Amino acid sequence: MSRFKLTIEYEGTRYSGWQMQKGGKSIQGEIMDACRDLFKIDEIDLFGAGRTDGGVHALGQIAHLNIVTELPLLRIKYGINDRLPPDICIINVESAESNFHARHDAVARSYIYQISQRRTAFGKKYVWWIKDQLSVEHMNIAAKHFIGLKDFRNFTDKEQEQGSTKTEILHAEVVNFGDLIIFHVIGSHFLWKQVRRMTGVLVETGRGNLSSTDVASFFKGSTDIPAKFTAPPSGLFLEKVYYRKEDIVYKTKPAINL
Repeated sequence: MSRFKLTIEYEGTRYSGWQMQKGGKSIQGEIMDACRDLFKIDEIDLFGAGRTDGGVHALGQIAHLNIVTELPLLRIKYGINDRLPPDICIINVESAESNFHARHDAVARSYIYQISQRRTAFGKKYVWWIKDQLSVEHMNIAAKHFIGLKDFRNFTDKEQEQGSTKTEILHAEVVNFGDLIIFHVIGSHFLWKQVRRMTGVLVETGRGNLSSTDVASFFKGSTDIPAKFTAPPSGLFLEKVYYRKEDIVYKTKPAINL
């Protein structure tokens, strides 16, 4: 049995998310079906580094695959890709240590959220179009309240909570790129809908509907306010999964330019 590390990009619009689930088409399910056809076996062990929500995209999702095969790395990569739909792509296959785990060994994940300040004919699936003028300065002031090890229980759904709701945020920055406003966040891990609710809260701050003090209060008691401002999945990209903290790149840039 060999273990391989897969780097995957996908356009998540047509999918219910990364993880396989009843009644929905998933990224994990599509890759497993492709592997079944390539390797001619029914049982496939494929584990992802994170569970992206339905409609969320990825530039660098990581998964590990356990398989008995003598195929070289390039044959595995091309063989899986030949069997995948065009909105999912394996961009790299590497040999991995037998104890490597895509999720448990990750030390950080980075996400990009793209907000468009104009109507776009080509990028609708990759942005959240907001007509209102947003203050990037006010958004960045509010984003500072996300930094550190904090309890983000108000940024996820209670029925989805598993274990601790504490997350360490290493970086949270909002940058203007022409018609795009980019929210770049790096953390140890993220809860279900957490980044989308962080984004929604920042947008309301940029609109002037919430203050920096309001954002700080979301970590002091129970409130459903962040849930009311959940951003749509279309603008969200899993940028990268890190396995060594010294490799973390803090530079903010668009996932896909308009």
